[in-house]
Amino acid sequence: MDKNAFRKKYIAKREALTEDVIDDLSMAIANQSLSLPIWEMTYYHIFLSISEKKEIQTEFLLHILQGRDKSIIVPKANFKDGNMRHFLLQENTSLATSQYGIPEPVSGIEIPPSSIEIVFVPLLTFDLNGNRIGYGKGFYDRFLAQCSENALKIGLSIFEAEDHLPNQANDKRLDYCITPDKVYDFRDQ
Repeated sequence: MDKNAFRKKYIAKREALTEDVIDDLSMAIANQSLSLPIWEMTYYHIFLSISEKKEIQTEFLLHILQGRDKSIIVPKANFKDGNMRHFLLQENTSLATSQYGIPEPVSGIEIPPSSIEIVFVPLLTFDLNGNRIGYGKGFYDRFLAQCSENALKIGLSIFEAEDHLPNQANDKRLDYCITPDKVYDFRDQ
């Protein structure tokens, strides 16, 4: 299968899930995150969920990060140039839904990618080697290329791993992927 076939397969699998099931799976993923050796860091980048696309609900992870007094950074996508800007999420940060259905900061304190230590990465599917397939626009591959070599890339997936996915040279591999049932560690591969 090519990347587009995998995209269609996992979009259809998501569509079959109810909101209650997605909430339960999202909470299980947040609970699994607690087993990772990442909680001594300061700067955590997390995407805000697009409910209409039945994405994992990151609000549960956000509550954990806030409870641990972490600096939370959220993206703002520019569909004209294919890049993202990254803003510190604070109590007074105003969010608006973009024309693409993405909750994003209106403005705020911009954080350079080089400062980010942990990136929670959205995806449609991933494989046993840490390769991932997203929506195909390349936003996260470009962003991850700007991050420090030491930044940990952590995928969040409702579904378990595929054996193997097609990938390209500019695709950025994950360090970990969290599912409702387990944490995959790809660092030694």
